[in-house]
Formats: sequence, structure tokens, C-alpha cells
Amino acid sequence: MIISINPDNPQGRLLAKVAEIVQSGGLVIYPTDTQYGLGCDLTNKKAIEKVYRLKQRNPKSPFSFVCADLTNIAEYAKVSNFAYRTMRRLLPGPYTFILDGTKLVPQLMLTKRHECGIRVPNHPIALGLVTALGRPIINTSAGLEGQPVPTAAEDFADLFKNQVEAIIDGGPVAGQPSTIVSLIDDEPEVLREGLGPWPV
Repeated sequence: MIISINPDNPQGRLLAKVAEIVQSGGLVIYPTDTQYGLGCDLTNKKAIEKVYRLKQRNPKSPFSFVCADLTNIAEYAKVSNFAYRTMRRLLPGPYTFILDGTKLVPQLMLTKRHECGIRVPNHPIALGLVTALGRPIINTSAGLEGQPVPTAAEDFADLFKNQVEAIIDGGPVAGQPSTIVSLIDDEPEVLREGLGPWPV
């Protein structure tokens, strides 16, 4: 199902409709400020396992997830003063920050060191969806491993062949991945260069 949503002023009823799909265990493709993402409810283990299978991804490489804002991040990660200041300057934006996860993060979303990746993308649809759901959603690029990520909503219907419950058409996106920065022990380390400039 392709649902067209205004990227600048998302319709609340449509976001609520997609949030219901996610809440019931469905997978959704949604736009962010970097690429289209493939996601599900952070608290739904079966849905997360389905994303792993769909992406053909090693479960030892956890996905990141989208939070609504900095307050929301503090529920799911241990945020030092340094990390808070850094993220407050750069979020919402094209960054994924690696932090120590809290007990609210499911085990299969944590590394062996109990670290997790968190995004607050600068995109009204992604943030609106998380807000409508009331909890974070998984964030991984909506493409197959080793292949380029499509940039048009209709291409995902062909790629995933009815394996996702909803595709949000939110118009074009940047088409580049986020910059991944570890803030563990207050020592910033760039793990992947992407759309977000670093150092800043």
C-alpha cells in the first residue's frame, strides 16, 4: 500500500493510519532527511526479526532507531552532558549517534557492548510517525544489502514485493546515508562518513 503524505506538512490522519499499521506489527518504508528507511516498532521482536530477514542482515549488526527528540533519546540511551551538548547542536539532522543503551532497548537491538544507534532525522514525516506511534521505530536503509537504495516510493513496491505493509511516498530525499558518530566515553569517533559534516 503506497500512502502519499505531504513532506512539509504531514497529514495527521495519514500518520495515524501508518502508526496503526506499525503498532500491529507491520513494516513500513518512510522518508528521512538522508534515504528512505525501512522500519517497524522498536518493541516488536517478531517485526524486527522480519526486518533482519528482509535485509538479509546478520543479527549481530543491530539496526539504529528513530527517536522523536532529545528527551526521547534519554529514555533509550545513557546521555552524558557532552553527548547532550553535541546532539543538541546537530539534531534533528543527518547523523546516527552510537550511545550506551538503556533497559528499554530490546536485546536484539544492542551490540555485545550494549550500544545502540539513534537518529533524530530532520524530516517531518519520520518524526511525525514516531510521535504518532508513541515510541521509536527501527531505521535501516530501505534497500537490500550491497545494492543502491531506491529514491522513489514506487520502486520499493517492486523491490519488496508485498513484504512490507505500507510505503509512504514523501517525495524525493537526499539519497545519501547518515554520518555515524560514536559518542561512547565522550570520545567522538566517526564510524561512517555520510551526509552530515564532521567535524562540526
